[in-house]
Formats: sequence, structure tokens, C-alpha cells
Amino acid sequence: MFSILVNIFINDKDDVKNPRVRQRYGMLCGIVGIVLNLLLFSAKFLAGLISRSISITADAFNNLSDAASSVVTLAGFKMAGAKPDVDHPYGHGRIEYITGFIVSGAILVMAFELIKSSVGKIVNPAPVEFRLLSVGILLLSILVKIYMACYNYRIGRKLDSTAMRAAATDSLSDTCATSVVLLGIIVGKLTGLRVDGWCGVLVGVFIFYAGITAAKDTLNPLLGQPPEAEFVTQIEEIVLAHEEICGVHDLLVHDYGPGRCMISLHAEVPAEGNILELHEVVDDAEVELQDKLNCNAVIHMDPVVTEDTYILQLKGRIEALIKTIDPIITMHDFRVVPKHVQTKLIFDVVVPYGYRLDDEELVEVIEKRIGKELQEDYLVVIQVDKAYLK
Repeated sequence: MFSILVNIFINDKDDVKNPRVRQRYGMLCGIVGIVLNLLLFSAKFLAGLISRSISITADAFNNLSDAASSVVTLAGFKMAGAKPDVDHPYGHGRIEYITGFIVSGAILVMAFELIKSSVGKIVNPAPVEFRLLSVGILLLSILVKIYMACYNYRIGRKLDSTAMRAAATDSLSDTCATSVVLLGIIVGKLTGLRVDGWCGVLVGVFIFYAGITAAKDTLNPLLGQPPEAEFVTQIEEIVLAHEEICGVHDLLVHDYGPGRCMISLHAEVPAEGNILELHEVVDDAEVELQDKLNCNAVIHMDPVVTEDTYILQLKGRIEALIKTIDPIITMHDFRVVPKHVQTKLIFDVVVPYGYRLDDEELVEVIEKRIGKELQEDYLVVIQVDKAYLK
């Protein structure tokens, strides 16, 4: 059914990098979520009244909160699709992340309230009436929530949307929660045990865990998480496809919301080349990144020596020395500056965050190794960079 709605209401449905297309997907998911959750709330609330079950009633209000979350998601995608303005020159895409965080907060509040009311039911248990209508409503709810989880997860993957993935996680937690409620009713019917309150607590724990997971997924982009390895690989492949560019380093990705990234990087080019021709190559790479990844890119052109045998051999020796310290360390931006008294070696090394040595210790180790192995009086200048990826 959802695929039919997509075909009807979303033009260019495969152009998911387009903010307008993302907006339509988000709004459609929000509207469908509102309708289905309101229907489930009405049915479960009726079933809870009939059977006098706190866990069914609580599960019904969980669906009501899901409908409210869908309203937030709908509004979030609407605002995230707004064009850049004077106050927000990079657009409003991060509202999508904020929307996901608000949904996570609503999930956590509902979990707390559910656990609190269920504890009261444990302290003062009351009989639950077994009704086939209630069982049928719960079974139907499980199927609907599985369906909602599937389409939200599929759209979340298609759009790479944390808000959609949070909605899918919420639907899966609802499926588990309703399954526990149904199991509790059946156990109560077969054994006479009053487990309704305990089932409510389990439902609350399911929902609370889902809220924590969703909050983490939405907070990380806001705090500044590293780009996906696949995305970094795509950037490097596009830039290095230009044969005049012989290396890439100091890559930075600034995320202003899905499909709204700013990229800056250093591209190594032959120092012996024609600067105007190389500048045109770099411009072409920037345009290609914009066209293929829908990202604004700024590339700094770094000239490196590619034809001086002495410098190339010296670079190779130092790279080998660094690898003996730790194979994980990489080097770039190698330059040799001859001086009358002392030749200067300038280069950067890259290590992951949390490396076993701090920057000063690492520089000292490399300098000592170079002085010992090369047995020449070099002035070594080292800049320590951190790698995005582990």
C-alpha cells in the first residue's frame, strides 16, 4: 500500500538527494503514521476498557504518543525542506535530526509513565477479563506495527534518515510491547495469575530501550559524528579519478542535514605542473563532487614534488621508519626545505583518535628515530592529524 502512495504523491521518487523529495517522503510517512496510530489507539483503548487491562490501555496511549511523534516528524520534514535564508545560509536540514530527538524524548516519557502505572498495578492487582475481541485487536495491532516498521526502515535506508530509522525502531518496540501484553492476557487466562502489571513493566522497559537507542542515533549527527566510511571512499574516488591529483588528505565533512554537506580537503598535485591547468582540474573535481554527491566542496591545492629523486627516496625512507613505529600511522604533505645550516623536513602524520601516544610523545619518538636511522642533522617539523575512521 505504501508503495502505491509513493507512486501517487512523490514525483522523482528515486532522487532522494533532493531536499524536496526527502520532504515529501517524510511528510507522507508522517501522515500515514498519524492515521494508523490513531486507529490503533481507538481500537486498543476500547479493548482496554472492555477487558479492564492496564497493560492494554497503556499500550493504547503508547500508540497515541506515536501519533503525536508522527505529527512532530511531519512538521520536522516540512521545516527541514525550507530553503536557505539570511539567518540560516546552510539550510534547515538539521531540523530533521532535532525531530528525531524529540520523538526519542516522547518515547522515553511514555516509557516512564507506563512503568510507573504498571508498578501501581503490581502493588494493587485487579482481574483482567479475557475477551476474544481484545485478543483480535492486539493481533491486528502487531501486524500493523510490523508493517509500519518495515516501510519506515525501508524509507529510512533509502533516505539515510535518522528520523525515519527512529520511527522504525519505535514501531518494532511497539510490536514487542504489544506481544508481551497479548502473552500476559493469555497466561492470565490459562493460569489465573495476575501478570498484567508485570507485562506493563516489560512493555515500558522495551519502549525505554527503544527511546535510548533512537536518541543516540539522532544526537550523534547533531554533536558531530564522523562521516560514513562509504561516503569518504566515494569522495576520494571522485577526486583521485583525475589523474593529475596524486593524493588526498585533511578531509573535513560538515553535516548540515541529510543531503546538505560541506566538504573541504587537500588535493596533492605535482609541484612541477602548470598551476593554471592544475587549478582547472581541481575546479572540475569540486563541480563533480557537487553533481554526484550533492555537496558543496572546497579543495585546497597542495603542490608536492614528484620528480626529484633525492626527495622521493628520502620520503620513502621516512615512511618506512614511521611504519616501524606503528603500521597504523600514515604520512602526507612531505616537503624538504634546504637551508645553509640545517635542512628542514616538514610533513604531517595521521593517527586515530585515542592513539596510545599523545601528539608530543609521538613527535618525539619519530624525531629520535629519524635522527638515529638517517644519521643526518635535519630540523624535523611534524604536524599530527587525527583520522576520521577507525
